[in-house]
Amino acid sequence: MADRGDIDRVREATDLVELVSEVTKVKRTGRSYMAVCPFHEEKTPSMSVDRAKGLYHCFGCGKGGDVFTFVEETQGVDFGEALELLARKAGITLARDPAEVQRRGKRDAAVEALRRAIEVYHTRLKKAPEAGPVRAYLRGRGYEAEVIDEWRLGFAGVEWDTLVRSLKSAGVSDQAMIDAGLARRGRHGLYDVFRGRLLFPIHDVRGDPVGFGGRRVEGIDREATNNPDAKYVNSADSVVYHKANVLYALDRARQEIAAEGQAVVVEDYTDVIAMHRAGIKTAVATCGTALGDGHFDLLRRFTERVVLAFDSDEAGEKAALRSDELESPFRLDLDLRVAVMPDGLDPADLVQQDRIEELLKVVEGARPLLEHRIEHEVSQFDLEGPEGRARALHAAAGHVRRVKDQIARREYARYVARLIGVDLGTVEQAVRSGTRQQSGVAEREQTPLDRAEAELLRVVLTNPPGLDVVASDFSDERLRAAFEAVSGELASSAPGTPVEISDVSDPDAQGILRSLIMEDRPLPEWSDMEIRVRERRLDREIAELEDQLARLEEGSEPHSAVFRQLVALQQKRKALGAR
Repeated sequence: MADRGDIDRVREATDLVELVSEVTKVKRTGRSYMAVCPFHEEKTPSMSVDRAKGLYHCFGCGKGGDVFTFVEETQGVDFGEALELLARKAGITLARDPAEVQRRGKRDAAVEALRRAIEVYHTRLKKAPEAGPVRAYLRGRGYEAEVIDEWRLGFAGVEWDTLVRSLKSAGVSDQAMIDAGLARRGRHGLYDVFRGRLLFPIHDVRGDPVGFGGRRVEGIDREATNNPDAKYVNSADSVVYHKANVLYALDRARQEIAAEGQAVVVEDYTDVIAMHRAGIKTAVATCGTALGDGHFDLLRRFTERVVLAFDSDEAGEKAALRSDELESPFRLDLDLRVAVMPDGLDPADLVQQDRIEELLKVVEGARPLLEHRIEHEVSQFDLEGPEGRARALHAAAGHVRRVKDQIARREYARYVARLIGVDLGTVEQAVRSGTRQQSGVAEREQTPLDRAEAELLRVVLTNPPGLDVVASDFSDERLRAAFEAVSGELASSAPGTPVEISDVSDPDAQGILRSLIMEDRPLPEWSDMEIRVRERRLDREIAELEDQLARLEEGSEPHSAVFRQLVALQQKRKALGAR
């Protein structure tokens, strides 16, 4: 856990405007600054940067935060790593937890071992006679020396300890090799994990090496190759590598992905390299594992649209459909699309056959994955008869139901109606019926925030003297949740001390609070807002008494008592409104 004093010192020492200007163009407008948002494609600046408050907020895509959030989002690191990067930049020495120091030391040693291993393997690929079949394979795929150098491709020798001996001579410890996933300990000492394979170095989103993907190549002695029956063998999870949270080439592609607003996910390391050579520099791949929630969380830092360009064989189809079954694309509101490769080929095949224009068109014409999924599902039924259409409708409605946006949901309903041959109303009824069965209520569209209550919360965030506001003063549930998220700090802070929102854990609440803080309009006076608060409280009490009165027998004592209370409150409300 980072020291609170360190966090505050680093935040105060970091100029947010300078930090943002390292990534995108920033222009001064009045007392604040506007920038072209690096998180979505735009030409007109829509990201407000407030140097004094140390906050930024994009009014186009909603992204925002402080100096730490900006580094996390643009460099793909977690909070601890962002703190370290900014501390180093500001020349601040952080107070370290001993356990954290040890963990960081192990990680740094493993990364250094991997850096050295990349060069050892790369040199062997280029010069070792035994790597001849691998060089021939790469030439056959159209990968000449410049590609091998650019991607630092390598070759693991067939001997049991080629890498171990090289790294030991360079001063790398046994433990660092083991921690890096490069070596294992056997009865006769350390031995290499990778043997007799073409190697693709894998880096994390920051560009640090974390592992390797190893491909078996014909012509290399199978008996000398580790796991000879497996076409691909990847690094095991280690102190630096977690395959569920790593995408091959994301370190190279992330800026292009953010700029173009789209990532292209392929199945194979060679497909990634081929895509980049073809000019599709937004291509990435998983590393020996299925595309999962961790990968989508990673991609969502840079884009909302993800195109799956998997092979057009049965395995590729299954991989695409499996992605549609995950929860995270819907949770993250991702636009998932699928590009179907022609003629049973993969992207690398198309590039090798010089069909680059065709590949570009396939990616450009990617269709929504949900549409692809619905078509695949409906094709399993006989649409000639009413029973088959009914079953197809039931299956398709289940997918349409998952779409949150009401406009998009209606468009998918239209698509299903055309596909099955029924009218739109029938599809919408099937979707609504399933929604009621699942939750008992239909989903409601997101409504705008209550303007008066939003203004009240803006004033609350300045923590004025004499502040008297409670959660029930907010009828808008989102504003009430945002108020409750900072109520603890309001209670413990001295009047006049603005509320600090960086510790708010609820992202929705923090987004609302940040957008209110960043508004440039003049702030209402608390004395004016106080009257409005009292008026709204009286209005609620009056409404409650009127409701009670309607249920009581006229002329009865309880009715008379409530009536007297109501008249008193109405007079009080009238006097307050006359001020």
